[in-house]
Amino acid sequence: MTDATLVARVNADLATALRAREQETLGTLRMLKSALTNKRVEVMRDLEDREALQVVTTLVKQRKDSATQFAAAGRAELAEKEQREAAILERYLPAALDASALAALIDQAVTESGATGPKDMGKVMKVLMPRLAGQVVDGKAVNDQVKARLGSA
Repeated sequence: MTDATLVARVNADLATALRAREQETLGTLRMLKSALTNKRVEVMRDLEDREALQVVTTLVKQRKDSATQFAAAGRAELAEKEQREAAILERYLPAALDASALAALIDQAVTESGATGPKDMGKVMKVLMPRLAGQVVDGKAVNDQVKARLGSA
């Protein structure tokens, strides 16, 4: 999906939401379009695939973090709103890497780096992270899985 395709898709979905008077979707897509435009202005050229996806990923992460904070503060209605916005934005991300494929990549990285215990976490991550580039993965979950794997190594 190129930047033009992503922007065109956002614009089309924005028009659909406007016609359907879906205020929450409309607001979320306007925020996404604005963030994509800001990033394009920042880099002074059209965005590459990975850059556009990074913008979407960042917005999703922000929404999820905000939802967690609102829930902790007892503001359930705001937490739910943030979760709904995250779900709308996630439509623009590729499918997440499944757990078994991630586990296989972690095992390969542990073997290649020669890691023997938790102290070798940095070596494993150095081998693993380039392989995860462009994939939709939760960085904290990856970190936790690597720690668990090294703890049993």
